[in-house]
Amino acid sequence: MSHSNTVEFVTNGGWDERILVFRNAPLVDTFAIISARYVVVVDTMINAVTAEKVWERIRPYLVNGRSLLVVNTHADYDHSWGNQFFAAMGVPIIGRRVSVPIFSEPDSTAFLQRVQTDEPDIFAQVVLTPPTILYDEQLTIDGGDLTLQLLATPGHTVDHAALYIPEINTLLAADAAELPYPMARTPAGLPAMRQSLAKLAAINAATVLYCHAPTDIGAQLLHDNIAYFDKLEAACRAALARGVSANPPEDADLLALVGLAYETAVPPTAIWQNVHEYYRTHGHAAQLRAMLASTAAVQ
Repeated sequence: MSHSNTVEFVTNGGWDERILVFRNAPLVDTFAIISARYVVVVDTMINAVTAEKVWERIRPYLVNGRSLLVVNTHADYDHSWGNQFFAAMGVPIIGRRVSVPIFSEPDSTAFLQRVQTDEPDIFAQVVLTPPTILYDEQLTIDGGDLTLQLLATPGHTVDHAALYIPEINTLLAADAAELPYPMARTPAGLPAMRQSLAKLAAINAATVLYCHAPTDIGAQLLHDNIAYFDKLEAACRAALARGVSANPPEDADLLALVGLAYETAVPPTAIWQNVHEYYRTHGHAAQLRAMLASTAAVQ
């Protein structure tokens, strides 16, 4: 997938007007929350250029004593590679403590080097910049009129966090849920990811916004993601009972082996059925492989 420095301001679709949504299409949505005390940027796009475009849009709100804060939901490139722009201004960047080592891991630096070679116009100037204010499981930001509750929701990544605002019953789920599904980095992360989905669904938020889903999809996506993984688990348990290996060969046809096509694992509506081919085939197969391993590990 190629990237761009385009940032679009997303028209409010009925959520609280103090939440602004920005889109680096077709990759990711990020957010800003305008509270009485703070302007809080939630994730920083893919580089300093896109981060600066968010800054330009929120700058008029930095009046009446408001301070600027940044929150990273996790260390993935499309959520944190704009950190350097805000760090250069001395803006505090809040993230989970477990995220800090990720910025210097060999896999992270190798990925940066690869995309800098492939797309220098986008990534050449990126400097991996970790958060500067750290928390473990939860952190509360008292914005005066709004309370921002940062909640650890591991699974997609070990450092993932979501953000809940009780005064307006609004949840920013980040990548804990996605259309058509979130993906755990490893099979070991799959149970935690499902627990995080259940944790967020139990909040019963009236408004839920995501980084990789339409803004109007609502809280139902949490329940649909839960149902997807429940169907995968049931199919994988049945496959294991038939003698299917918990670790099939790399060239195995996982969809045929387990007997669960993508089309039957998700809702029958167009928004689910018309996703990119990757999610219907290779991505779904990767989910089945992870579920086989995860299910076998606890049997």
